[in-house]
Amino acid sequence: MALFEAIDEKTVKIPLKSKTKDKVIKELLTILKDAGKLKDVKTAQKAILEREELASTGLGGGIAIPHAKIPGVERLTIAIGLSPKGIDFDSLDGQPSTIFFLILAAPDQTGPHLETLTEIAKISRDSSFCDKILHAGSAAEVVALFRSLSGS
Repeated sequence: MALFEAIDEKTVKIPLKSKTKDKVIKELLTILKDAGKLKDVKTAQKAILEREELASTGLGGGIAIPHAKIPGVERLTIAIGLSPKGIDFDSLDGQPSTIFFLILAAPDQTGPHLETLTEIAKISRDSSFCDKILHAGSAAEVVALFRSLSGS
């Protein structure tokens, strides 16, 4: 599954209101719940925070990818949040994160989960594209930027 297929305007938040790592995670999970893509925020939050304890998903370069595999998620789902001022996410480079991709998948969806993580890692190396995302004025613009990558 291409990354752009999992992105939906209803699950893109510009700007995030949260100022801390834990609150960013909860805000993005709430967006998924409100969009009808997640039923149990608490279980998802617990799984993501447990994953964060293993190693931060703040990649550096302003990108963070909190993620988990949990029961109750029918298909891979993504919420994207932007915080132009940045939020401390314990990133590998010690810099604040500005673009957040929260990913949830069912426990048996290892393939799509890893493919999506790989696609985001590739995107994160394109500073021009990341700058366009960060300066997008709407959820529709973010979705259009990702679709432009696929040629759709």
